[in-house]
Amino acid sequence: MRMKSSKLVIVGVGNVGSAVLNCALSLGLASEIAIIDIKEKKARGEALDSSHALPYALHPNVNIRAGSFAECTDADVIIIAAGPSILPEEASKDRLALAGKNIAVMKDVMTSITQYTKEAVIIMITNPLDIMVYYAQNFFGYPKNKILGTGTTLETARFKQIIASHYDLDPKNVHGYILGEHGNSAFAAWSLVNIAAIPAARLNEYFPADQPLDFNKTAAQVIQVAYDVLNSKGWTNSGIAMAACRIARAVLFNERSIFPVSTTLEGEYGLTGVALSLPCVIAAEGVRQRLEVPLADDEAAKLTASAANLKNVIKSVGLAK
Repeated sequence: MRMKSSKLVIVGVGNVGSAVLNCALSLGLASEIAIIDIKEKKARGEALDSSHALPYALHPNVNIRAGSFAECTDADVIIIAAGPSILPEEASKDRLALAGKNIAVMKDVMTSITQYTKEAVIIMITNPLDIMVYYAQNFFGYPKNKILGTGTTLETARFKQIIASHYDLDPKNVHGYILGEHGNSAFAAWSLVNIAAIPAARLNEYFPADQPLDFNKTAAQVIQVAYDVLNSKGWTNSGIAMAACRIARAVLFNERSIFPVSTTLEGEYGLTGVALSLPCVIAAEGVRQRLEVPLADDEAAKLTASAANLKNVIKSVGLAK
């Protein structure tokens, strides 16, 4: 099978960026992968190490190399994983506490990227994700549809996995979303959840389980499990790397797939001046459409609260317009 000719650039190859690299190779995402990191020796080492996997890779003819931001000139997709993350000793803290540090990082990254391109689709992972997306989309003159954050794609995957495990089903058959902030104010949109068109409220009638699915407990577990991973291994990287690469595949192959990604809202649910996650159609041009899906009244209220939480941070770091 001949690989689609495409180029992926990964900015930042710490724990998350290196996992993105490995995932991209496993999925055969691109024929060229360029790695950029402030630690140039680390980037060269990651490129060299990954090249040794190519004889066993799905697509062995991949050009992997370390480079400068000039590599962005002809990139199709850029995945940004640069900047510090929450540490285990900070696991009780909100990831929004990273805002001040990573705004400085993102300023350097976006300034460097825009010297070479405004054509590539940028997928952001750096936390606090929604603040970084808002900053990148609104302060650098980059086409807004070409910047998006992984958003609640990871929380949604965890959500589906938890529900599927409860009923002993394939998680791909669970449909639904975690929406809002990529963080503590994210919420489960239970009104949208279904398995085989069976709504969440009736799942226990169709699928045997030791006990009924507890909506509140399940939603809380989705948020808590991120801290469980962090406290156990020191970082989270496998799930978010797969989420980012899955979105990248939708761009590179013009899938028109729907993911709950983070973008700046433009009046949906009466909200503006904030980036958070709603279901979006992802295609070659990036975000083709943001979907104002029907939410229950309590879910709409949670979305508004999540937006207010993020707006407070945007204001506190001087990004409010």
